[in-house]
Amino acid sequence: LVGTVPESLYVTFQMTFAIITPALIIGAFAERMKFSAMLWFTALWFTIVYLPICHMVWGGPTGFMARMGVFDFAGGIVVHITAGFSALVAAVMVGNRHGYPHTPMPPHSLTLTVIGTGMLWVGWFGFNAGSAVAANGQAGMAMLVTQISPAVAALTWMAIEWTRFGKPSVLGFATGAIAGLAAVTPGAGTVGPAGAFAIGIVSGTACFFGATTLKRWGGYDDSLDAFGVHGVGGLLGTILVGIFAAERFGGQVKDLDITRQLGVQALCAAITMVWSVAITFALLKILDRAVGLRAEEQDER
Repeated sequence: LVGTVPESLYVTFQMTFAIITPALIIGAFAERMKFSAMLWFTALWFTIVYLPICHMVWGGPTGFMARMGVFDFAGGIVVHITAGFSALVAAVMVGNRHGYPHTPMPPHSLTLTVIGTGMLWVGWFGFNAGSAVAANGQAGMAMLVTQISPAVAALTWMAIEWTRFGKPSVLGFATGAIAGLAAVTPGAGTVGPAGAFAIGIVSGTACFFGATTLKRWGGYDDSLDAFGVHGVGGLLGTILVGIFAAERFGGQVKDLDITRQLGVQALCAAITMVWSVAITFALLKILDRAVGLRAEEQDER
């Protein structure tokens, strides 16, 4: 593809974002919600949460956040904040898996975990670089920073594990990489290599805390760390792009008013968090009364 992408292809591309976003939430309550409840929740959440936020951010002149000048190149707000904070609500409301946290529940196959991480990383190049909607320099830079940030975040996560536990883990490497991918997503089209490096370090550190200490402190069972990685990483990336998009920090935006941009990023993130949490809570309450949320213990086991 050279130049701009045909509108029909762009619509199809956007629908893949719409598919993956509610799928992220499922990771928080994996193995314990009724299938029927999950189907209802996915359809309703997509309609009431995802579509309005997507339009606000990517709706052009008619989008509320777009008019404010928010930076969200490939879905830090639209995908990761909406899904991550909704995932936290879902994990709390559905409840913990039987045996959690006393029974060890590592991934069934770390081999498949690493394969899945690799597939996701490659797919992320398509999401971030493809969001340029053209084959140009912006797409190329988006692809480069989508390599740098997760690589740095994965190494950061490994370094923390090595320091605290005496050795790194392949699960930590995989989780750190996803944290770096989530965090660089909102700034993929505006930050440069230096910004991606910094975002990788910050997200690797913060998401490690979110997926370990914060989860233990909260007592909730976020099975696949949807909140700890996507929620925390997406929020951090959304804020940090307000700094690292500036040309003085290696970004692509000239004469950026960093103070104003940080305010815009924070306000839009806050609006998205409140909307996502409130609607998710209401939807799950209604579905719990209508069809029930929790699978029977025998089915779950």
